[in-house]
Amino acid sequence: MLAYIEGRLLERAENSCVLVTAGGVGYEIFLPEHALASLPAQGGMASFFTSFIVREDAQELFGFPTWDERQTFVLLRGINRVGARTALAILSQYRPDDLRRIVADDDANALTRVPGIGKKTAQQIFLELKYKLKPGDGPIALSSPGAAAPGSSVYRDALTGLANLGYDEDSAGPLLKEALAADPDLSVGEALRAVLKAVGKGKI
Repeated sequence: MLAYIEGRLLERAENSCVLVTAGGVGYEIFLPEHALASLPAQGGMASFFTSFIVREDAQELFGFPTWDERQTFVLLRGINRVGARTALAILSQYRPDDLRRIVADDDANALTRVPGIGKKTAQQIFLELKYKLKPGDGPIALSSPGAAAPGSSVYRDALTGLANLGYDEDSAGPLLKEALAADPDLSVGEALRAVLKAVGKGKI
């Protein structure tokens, strides 16, 4: 896994740059907006922590000034409906500490400020982010897969999320109970996905 790169800035584009390493190999690296704005003049040296994404139709390298941002990018990509471009857009709008504050303030609407993210998608992303992101100090960390916030109920919080998505308790509640009965260790995000999958099959 390519996790760090440093080299000479050869070219810059709208959302990426090309770095040439000491070995003479040039890499195109996609960057959040604040990293693009901080690039040196052409020929200057730059370095980034990286995440290498391989898809069927492309191989892309994403770069970040800090390890915390790189880890946040990895976390965001693990959220349902968040691809690499959406994760990069979120990090162009918010730094990791901003996301911690959004979680601490329970401010799901803040994510709608990210281009391409509407209210429902923001709510879905926030609900998963809330249980993956620890809002304490230090580098970003992942919660355990089945963990719920202290003092909270997965059922209650997932039901609130479904209500925010436009589903009432009478219709969504039974599906949520069914999902949690089948797997009591589901996180809120996993429970939401299970219900939305059931909805997609016409169960509501």
